[in-house]
Amino acid sequence: MNDIQKFIGQGTCTVSEAMRQIDNNQRGILFVTDESNKLIGCITDGDIRRFLLAGGKMDEAAIEAANRSPKFAKTVGEAKLLYDKRNYIVIPILGDDGTVVGLYDEEGHKLKRRNPLNIPVVINAGGKGTRLDPFTRVLPKPLIPVGDMPIIEHIMQEYQAYSCNEFHIIVNYKRELMKAYFTDNENNYDIRWYIEEQPLGTGGGLSLLKGKFSDTFFFANCDALLTANYESMIKFHKENGNIITMICAYKNMNIPYGVVEMGVNGIIESMQEKPLMSFLTNTGIYIVEPEVIDDIEDGVSIGFPDIIEKERQKGKKVAVFPVSENDWMDMGQLPELEKMRIKLYGE
Repeated sequence: MNDIQKFIGQGTCTVSEAMRQIDNNQRGILFVTDESNKLIGCITDGDIRRFLLAGGKMDEAAIEAANRSPKFAKTVGEAKLLYDKRNYIVIPILGDDGTVVGLYDEEGHKLKRRNPLNIPVVINAGGKGTRLDPFTRVLPKPLIPVGDMPIIEHIMQEYQAYSCNEFHIIVNYKRELMKAYFTDNENNYDIRWYIEEQPLGTGGGLSLLKGKFSDTFFFANCDALLTANYESMIKFHKENGNIITMICAYKNMNIPYGVVEMGVNGIIESMQEKPLMSFLTNTGIYIVEPEVIDDIEDGVSIGFPDIIEKERQKGKKVAVFPVSENDWMDMGQLPELEKMRIKLYGE
C-alpha cells in the first residue's frame, strides 16, 4: 500500500487523534507503534466505540483502547495467506526488528457481508428546509439532488443494504411533489405516507403512526446520511434494553485561538494554544421502541430531543451509540451539499 504513514500512529497519540487519523485513511484502522516504529497494537473505530462506551475519554492514550496483540505478517505472501483466510481490513508487514515496513490489502476482499435486519424505517420529511433556501422554494428538501439521486433516496438505499425495505415517510411541505416522484420511481419502494396537516416538529409526526409497529424501528431525519454499521447499532440497542438509542457522531474541531482558563482574581489556571475540541453531536438518527409513540400527544408540535428528555424523566433507558465523524454526512446546509456529493461520487 502507498503512503503507509496514514495508517501509523505513535503510542503517545490520544484517542481523539487516532479517530481523526482513522477518518482520514478511510479504512477504519490504525496501527500503533512505539518510538522505534515497532508495532505495539492496532485500533479500529469499533475499538474506540467500545472504549468510550466503557467510560474512556477522548484525551486518553489511544493504546488504552487498542488491541495489543494484532495479527501481522513477515512477507507479502504470508500477508496474502492471512488476509485470504480471514476478512481482515489491512495486514501489517513487519521487519525482523518488529518495525512496520509495509501494509497489505487487496481490493475487493475487504467488504463484509451485511446481515439482513428487516426493520421498518420512519423518515421525517415534513420540514420546509429553510437552511437550504432558495433551493427549497422549488423542491422539498428530501428531493434536492446529491449527484444523480435526491438525498432521501440515498438514505433509503443505505437502509436497503440491510434489507430494511419498509418505509414510513411523514410529509407536509410540498408533499405532492414527494409522492409524485416516488410514484414514477422505477425502484418501486415500499412506502406508506403520513400527512401532517400542520407542522408537528421533528418528533410530533410520529403520533400519526400509533399502532403501526410492534417492535423496534429506525427513525431518521431526511437530511442525514449514515454509513456506519447498522447491525452493530441494533445489537447495542437490544442488548442494553434501550427505549431510544440516539446515534451521535464525534466532531473534532480545532479552535484557531489560544484558550485560557481563568481562576479567582484573574489567575491563569491553564493555557492551550489552538486546542483540539472533541464533542458528540446528534445525527438526527435514532433507534426507537414503539411504546415511545404511545407517549406522544396527537396534533402537538414537538422536537424529538424533547421527547427523549421526557422519556429520560420517566426513568426510561435512553443511550448514545457513538460513530465516527467520517460515517456521518449532513446536507442540512448549503456548504455541506457539495461535500456530500464529493464524498459519494468523488471529484
